[in-house]
Amino acid sequence: MVRKIVHIDQGKCNGCGACAGACHEGAIEMVDGKAVLTREDFCDGFGDCLPECPAGAITFEEREAPAYDAEAVAAAKRSRGQDRSSIPGAGGCPGSRTRDLGRRDPPEARDAPAAPGRPVSRLGQWPVQIKLVPIRAPFFDGADLLIAADCTAYACAGMREELMKGRVTLIGCPKLDGVDYADKLTEILRENDIRSVTVVRMEVPCCGGLLRAAEKAFRESGRRIPWRAVTVSIDGRILDDQTTKEGIL
Repeated sequence: MVRKIVHIDQGKCNGCGACAGACHEGAIEMVDGKAVLTREDFCDGFGDCLPECPAGAITFEEREAPAYDAEAVAAAKRSRGQDRSSIPGAGGCPGSRTRDLGRRDPPEARDAPAAPGRPVSRLGQWPVQIKLVPIRAPFFDGADLLIAADCTAYACAGMREELMKGRVTLIGCPKLDGVDYADKLTEILRENDIRSVTVVRMEVPCCGGLLRAAEKAFRESGRRIPWRAVTVSIDGRILDDQTTKEGIL
């Protein structure tokens, strides 16, 4: 059958083994110092290994491959005497380990003023970098998604209370990261119950890459959900704020 499966570029692989540790199904093993997809029927195509790779050696591809065999995966886990996916912190880089911080407010509470005193964080999950966040995670279920250029948090004074509060936050810089986020964002939108999308970018031209990637992801995912795009000036002003009930601006 033709299906989505991970591809490991042996030329880019640095042999760190992070992907093998992150693969809950045991599809990836280290062979002669390189990561190898040894069991194609163990690969579910969700790509938990992808954000763990520091060398960018893992991508998705669509090709002829055996179907994912959930029963064989379960049997292999039992034979190892443990289910690696249920062990907190099993494998991978601790800095990119998925965490729900429990700070997402219900929609009706988003406009409520912050409590007096010291400001609080509005970050509801970890990681936040688009490159590191997994494609599927519990915190995406029913989430309002904020996709923000990383500079916006420093320029916009109301970022925490006006934009981050109550949302799952993903950040990135298309210029410095040097990647196209569209494919990963497409999978996040396609594989999770995302309720709305807000994109916040800076006014500088290079930041347009973030909005274009989000728009492409929105189209290719086939989702029809509320959509908002906000542009922030270098001095922190909101220059443009567009909202649609459904579709792309």
